[in-house]
Amino acid sequence: MGDLLKIKGGKPLQGQIKAGGAKNAMTKLLVASLLSDKKCTFYNVPNIGDVEITVNLCREIGSEINWDKKNHTLDIVTHELKTSYVPQRYSGSNRIPILMIGALMGRTDEDIIVPTLGGDMLGSRPVDLHIHALQKLGAKIEYRDMKKEGAYLAHAHHGLKGAVLSLNYPSVGATENTILAAVRAKGTTLIKNAAIEPEIIDLILFLQKLGANIMVDVDRTICIQHADQFHEVEHTIMTDRNEVASYAMCALSTKGRVFIEGAEHLQMIAFLNKIREIGGGFKIKQNGIEFFYDGKLKGGVHIETDVHPGFMTDWQQPFAVLLTQANGTSVIHETVYENRFGYASTLKEMGADIELFTQCLGGKSCRFASGDHHHSLVVKGPSTLHGKEITIPDLRAGFAYVMAALLAPEISTISNVEYLDRGYEDLVGKLIALGADITRVSQPKKHIDKTKNAIQNLLTIDKTLASV
Repeated sequence: MGDLLKIKGGKPLQGQIKAGGAKNAMTKLLVASLLSDKKCTFYNVPNIGDVEITVNLCREIGSEINWDKKNHTLDIVTHELKTSYVPQRYSGSNRIPILMIGALMGRTDEDIIVPTLGGDMLGSRPVDLHIHALQKLGAKIEYRDMKKEGAYLAHAHHGLKGAVLSLNYPSVGATENTILAAVRAKGTTLIKNAAIEPEIIDLILFLQKLGANIMVDVDRTICIQHADQFHEVEHTIMTDRNEVASYAMCALSTKGRVFIEGAEHLQMIAFLNKIREIGGGFKIKQNGIEFFYDGKLKGGVHIETDVHPGFMTDWQQPFAVLLTQANGTSVIHETVYENRFGYASTLKEMGADIELFTQCLGGKSCRFASGDHHHSLVVKGPSTLHGKEITIPDLRAGFAYVMAALLAPEISTISNVEYLDRGYEDLVGKLIALGADITRVSQPKKHIDKTKNAIQNLLTIDKTLASV
């Protein structure tokens, strides 16, 4: 039993908030810091659950960390590794443990053991992309049953060597893992068909400060040269583009006006194009972006999620809620994850007109075309949404439910709030600042420790998932 959110919607959101640092950047940078024994100082660090998990994981293997949550700064230095074994209690906690393989191989000749991986329940995300890439560099990796959970055992007793490899799909996680391993690998590594998300570019900028030589070509090729001289680093975490998009869609759907300090234009191009297509208003300012309702929203749009620079898969859940307030019929085609429309049934119960399809309703057939799962969605609007008791299944669906509740005039009660804590810092405080009628109801004291453990473990997650 966790905390609850109680939301009474129907009010336009108005005001200003500041976007936090990116979850998907900060967690990976903590792992990247393990490549050297030099001190790394991070600014704009988000105080969220996934960072807390990753901090604890790094401490487990020997990192010394000073995290000033009030000032959003964090120092980390790993003079030496205490262990290369990530305990089983981190199984399913988030998608970071698999990246430990790439980061640690250059610092130890010992076997590296990491548990099976977690994250949100988005569908099967096999780790074979990670494993095949690391094997090309000379790593030996195998899966073993350990206790009640499985684990990956990896080593490179003779060191890693640079190689030319091509990813079958531009996987974010596999690209990150390979970059981390390649920094200390002898020679030069070329990753073809690599992911080039802003968070990966941010990782590359950090690694260059650390001492790596890394180049990105226009054809999704990343070149990494061997490095063995490292330096202390100061690095400011990029703004979380998911958080920016989330609050932007809240502003538009509630017919409000919200300025988001720190929102970066370059990260949001694909998102802003779709906002303009449906008739939403936005204004780029020197220190952020203002989003505002600019008359009736227009449906009739087609959205196809894709790897960067396409429309981000994490934007589509709240965008589906936004489209329930637009006039006309729109289509969302999910091409990144095969199981990302689980939130639709709850939205339908709240009054949304949504239908799911197994076919590719898009400009192209995707890799899920031959499957029998729903990966296309048709939404008709405008619809009046109603309050409901809701249980959150994952982070992004959770925000879509919060957004839907902000549109419903009745009170909605939302449980499993810990999922939101993983990716949104001070969600309630920011929404209250914008005028939302929202409260967080604390659980009985006897359940507090249980909830903290849930944040760190999330053991209900499918343990076979890995990062894409």
